[in-house]
Amino acid sequence: MFVRVLLLVASVYVSVEYCFVRAGENAQTFVLPATDDGLPGAGPIRRHDWFQTRWTERRTAFTKEASTQQGAVVFLGDSITEGWGPQFRDQFPGLNAANRGIGGDTTRGMLIRLQQDVLSLKPSAVVMLMGTNDLAEAATPEVIAGNVALIITELKKHNAEMPIILCRVFPSSASKKRPAEAIRKLNELTDAAVKGDPQITVLDTWTLYADKQGDAKKEIFPDLLHLNELGYTMWARSLTPVLATLGYLETEPDDFQPEPGFRSLFNGSDLSGWGFRPKDSAAEYFTSISTPDGRYVALNDRLIVTTPPEGRRFQQLWTKEEFPDNFTLKLEFRATPNADSGVFIRKPQLQCRDYPLAGPYKELKRYKPQQWNELVVVVNGSVAYCTCNGEVLEAELKLPESGPIGLEGDRGQMEYRRIRIRKD
Repeated sequence: MFVRVLLLVASVYVSVEYCFVRAGENAQTFVLPATDDGLPGAGPIRRHDWFQTRWTERRTAFTKEASTQQGAVVFLGDSITEGWGPQFRDQFPGLNAANRGIGGDTTRGMLIRLQQDVLSLKPSAVVMLMGTNDLAEAATPEVIAGNVALIITELKKHNAEMPIILCRVFPSSASKKRPAEAIRKLNELTDAAVKGDPQITVLDTWTLYADKQGDAKKEIFPDLLHLNELGYTMWARSLTPVLATLGYLETEPDDFQPEPGFRSLFNGSDLSGWGFRPKDSAAEYFTSISTPDGRYVALNDRLIVTTPPEGRRFQQLWTKEEFPDNFTLKLEFRATPNADSGVFIRKPQLQCRDYPLAGPYKELKRYKPQQWNELVVVVNGSVAYCTCNGEVLEAELKLPESGPIGLEGDRGQMEYRRIRIRKD
């Protein structure tokens, strides 16, 4: 409630560019206001000499790039975002992307530069990661969440349909003035502020990186704050499924053909043969590209279970066909960090998740986080032998004599492709 009230009270002040812009002969020079008087938001704005220099350099460079970055997917953040570089280390091939990270910036600093650095590009989507520097400057999670909410309000005001991807603040360390409990609280507040908003996808990048104590892992954050190369690869892989679902990446159909003896259960272009089977009403089957609520979507040969705006929502999609005989089912799945789903075999559920984070099979050696993994289920009578990339998940999963195949949605995004079956 705190965050939503702050949105209503303060958002009217955000649309003006509050940093001073001085016109030079060939370029603009950006200078931070000397005081906080009249500035939107709350909390710290850094004014150290090194930060003023960085602010000026980065924002001057942004103006030179702007003409070629119209309609880009804009990444807004601090040094962690800036560290990705202008080409994002070539980890999003073909994506028109603009890096609007400034090392050392706080959420309030991002708020006052939002109009010129982000909205002037008329972005097609915005990826947000912010708040860690505010904690280092002793801002409370409530104040930081309020600024994040104000930024989201302005983004939505600019374009009520533009996708917003909100990355949960990465773990760090109390030694960096960024204790785990403060980051947890900040993420809880921002999650609550956007809960139920279909325009916003929350990506669980905190669980992706946190150790058992909730702090940064040294092998990914050498200084307990900034990512190394592995860390950026993990972040890119986590974002890729969401950007693909939004239509910015992987826009070509899959050219896969089933092996001899196998037939597809999913045609790749719509949900024909799949539907809801509610307990208390008649089954509803679809021929459209998505379910009416948009939870299940057919796109470029992927059957996608989208991230629910509520954070978690249980839902099942079933085949119209039932399978009483022995069979082998093969499919591939890809999960965003900490995603939770499942594959129903006749009726019992085989847990299909981001296994290292969500379990239950946390010790798999061949699982590839946020990449495609192959699931194989061999049914013999009333028992299924189930593997992931060749490693055993369940050696004797008990099944009824007949039933459909189903896919569950819970939290996060799960994608399925190459769903095929062979009668044995």
